[in-house]
Formats: sequence, structure tokens, C-alpha cells
Amino acid sequence: MQNGTRLAAVDLGSNSYRLEIGRLDHGQIHRTEYLKETVRQGNGLDEDRNLTPEAMQRGWDCLARFGERLAGFKKGEVHAVATQTLREARNRDVFLQRAHKVLGFPIDVISGREEARLIYQGVAHLLPQSGERRLVVDIGGRSTEMILGKGLDAVTMESYRVGSVGWSMKYFPEGQFTARAFQTAEVAAKAVLDEAINLYRGGWDVAYGSSGTVGAVSDVLMAGGWPQGLVTREGLDWLLDRLLKAQSAERLKLEGMKDDRRAVIGGGVSVLRAVFELMGIRQMQTAQGALRHGVLYDLLDREEETTDLRSTSVQRLTHKFDTDTAQAERVSRIARALFAQASTGLSPAELGRVQRKLDWAALLHEIGSHISHSDYHKHGAYILDNADAPGFTLQELHRLSLLVLGHRGKLRKLEADFEDEVFVLQLLCLRLAVILCHARRDPDVKGVQIASAGNRQFSLVCRPGWAEAFPQSAHLLREEILAWQKTPWTVALAGA
Repeated sequence: MQNGTRLAAVDLGSNSYRLEIGRLDHGQIHRTEYLKETVRQGNGLDEDRNLTPEAMQRGWDCLARFGERLAGFKKGEVHAVATQTLREARNRDVFLQRAHKVLGFPIDVISGREEARLIYQGVAHLLPQSGERRLVVDIGGRSTEMILGKGLDAVTMESYRVGSVGWSMKYFPEGQFTARAFQTAEVAAKAVLDEAINLYRGGWDVAYGSSGTVGAVSDVLMAGGWPQGLVTREGLDWLLDRLLKAQSAERLKLEGMKDDRRAVIGGGVSVLRAVFELMGIRQMQTAQGALRHGVLYDLLDREEETTDLRSTSVQRLTHKFDTDTAQAERVSRIARALFAQASTGLSPAELGRVQRKLDWAALLHEIGSHISHSDYHKHGAYILDNADAPGFTLQELHRLSLLVLGHRGKLRKLEADFEDEVFVLQLLCLRLAVILCHARRDPDVKGVQIASAGNRQFSLVCRPGWAEAFPQSAHLLREEILAWQKTPWTVALAGA
């Protein structure tokens, strides 16, 4: 990206929505604008884990305001991510469909570990580079992320289902602060976080707290005369004493505490105290970086194939499942070439991004083969839908899984959007590449051409004599034409 490019990150958190806008300057992103709104969507999940209409409306209203500010930004300059509440919500697709429209940009739901990775990236990029081992903790509305890392590299990442909104709703439902309620909430938080002891304890030099709860606690402590930017055990004891004396969130009056934080401070403090005790933390520094900053820097990494973490994740998966690398690369090469022939209306940059995703699908299309030979495409799709793949959003992994599932067999089994022309062309090119490479050797594709004929039609042309020279390939192509007749798309074949 060029210096001066504006970039924006939208964080759909369980308690607050945030918009961070920055300008790129020699590899660093400098803030130009920051907006935050308390949406408290995390307390809008009903007993069936569906977002209530009111909670959805609060989110849509906020995103509409953010969308007005983002007018004029290009697609590759904005990345919106959603976290735990939308990971849990059964009706998230209903919310996201309208949210995409009002924001003007797609919204990606990210896994807990991907959220943790991005949080660490945000924190690390805003800290001086050093050799210290870092423990980064982010207590959000419905989840807590913990990361061990060094420099810009996150080493151990995990997300736990405990947060300020969820714990406040469960253990302080009426906003009443009692010693028993805090004790119960802390014990429950420790039960969730207990496995973190073996993963994290003793593996760090400095502890950092990011965003939400830690920032709010730090502000209150500083206003009370404690050191700036530092949360200590003694400070947490002092704050707990103030909360107990207030007896309720409604009566709580603390200098440095914003009104929108009072309703969730009980749950947040109880979780933070649990983290301190479990990890043996004496003091925690407040970090300036957060999830949204990590999202901004991730936008830079995604621009180049050499820095795109998703490519590394794909390589790890192919190695883990011991795929036939030569065949995978062969299929990828043919699929990308076919896609380049038929794609229309894509800028060079967008074409590169789409071809990269097609490349990943080709490299991964046989990862299920060690589980089952006949149904390997089904197992491969399952693996991708359930894999922890750093850099990928849940939607990106699902799209890859659909391509892997659909690269062979009947097309009607796919619960896919056949209105998406880019996806359809990716799928067609992958299937054609698999057919052309069926002998597991480099195919002769000279004179094999594919083009878009418009009106949901593609044309595939083979040179004279090609079908006679490769009768099995020609037969498989004719079968492929029949398969597409059962979709909204048609493929015309000439020369085979």
C-alpha cells in the first residue's frame, strides 16, 4: 500500500462497537479518528442464544453511523470483525445481512484464537520493540483472550468464555455488589480459566492488559491516586472495597469511571481479580494497542502474499494432513490460469486476491484423503469448517470448505450462494482443473479456453483433435457440463 492510504477497522465487540481510522506512513499506522459507542449487544442474547430485535437494532443503528463516516473508503481499506456475541448468536446471519448493508462493508466473525492473535498484534505494534516475553490479557464483554508472545510474534493464544457483560448479567443481575457475589463470580471465573495455568504461568516477563475492563480499572485507579497506566493487586483490593461500599452499580460514584462502564464493572473486576490470582500477577501495565489496531496491521499483511498469514496457515494444513503437494500445486496452477481467462471486471489487485483464495482451495482440496478415499472432499470440508487457521475469519474458512466440498461430485449438495459470480467461477475453475489433472500429471491444456458468455453462462472450447488425444478427459468434461445444468448456471462445451 502507498504511504498516505487511509485504513479503517471496525470492532463489533460484545459491550462496545469501535471504529479506528488511521493513515499509513512508512509501515506505521497513525490514528486520524476514533469512534466508540456502547451497544452492549452481549446482554441481548436470549435463552436460546438468539439476539433480540432490540439488540440487533442497537447494532444496526451504530453501524449506520459508522457507515456514513466510511463513505469513500475502498473495499480493501476497511475490515470489520465481530467477536464472541456473534460467535454465539444462532441468528447472526440475520443480523449480519442487514449489518453489511448499513455499514457498506462485509463483517467477518472471527474465532476466539484469531481474536487473540489480532489483539496481540495490536498491542505489540504500539509497544517499543524488545526481547521481553509478554503476557497480554484482554477482558471483553463475553470472552477473555490471553496470549503469550515475544516481539511481534504471538506464541500461545486462547480465548475463554468469561467476560464483563456475561459475568455481570449472571452474578450481579440486579447490579447489587455484595462480598458473596464477588466471591462466587471470582470462583466461577477461575473454573473457566483454570486450564490457563499450565499454558501461561511463568512464561512471561511483563503482563499487559488491553482494552475494555483493564482500561476502565486503570482509569479509576489513576483518578484515585494510584500510578498511571498500572493495575496492581493492591489497587484491585482498593477498588473492590469501593464497590462493596457503594453496594450497587446505581449508587456507584467513582472519579474516572464512565457511566457506560458502571453496569458491567462488577463482572469485569471479578474476572480481572481471578486472572491476577491464577497467573500470579503482581502488576499489569495498560496497553495502548487493542483488537482494532491488530485488524489495521493485518490489512497491510493481507495485501502481499509473502506476508499474508493465511498462506502460512494453508501450508501448515497441507503439511499436517500430508497432501500430495505436486498434485495440489498442479491443480492450483491450472485453476488460476482458467480463472484469469474467464474473470471480467476485476481490478488487478482484486484478481490477485481472488486467485490467491482459489490457490488455497486447490492446495487443500485433498486434505481429507487420509480419512477416507471415497468421501475425502466431505472430510476436507469438515476439517476447514472446524480448523484453527490463524489469519482466517470463520466466513473465509467456510467459503474454502464449500470449494473443497464442491470440487467433485454433485453440485446441488452445496448450500452455497450461486448468485455470487466470483464464487461460481472459482468453483468451476477448480472442478475443471481437477478433471484436467485427473491422471496426476501435467495436462496438455494448449488450446483449452474458458470465457464468460454473460447471462450466467460460460463457454469452454478445446482445440481440434484434443478430445481424440485425451478421450477420458473429454468424457469427464462432458459429464461436468451435465452437472452444471442442475444449477442456475450453464457451461457450453465445444471441441470435446
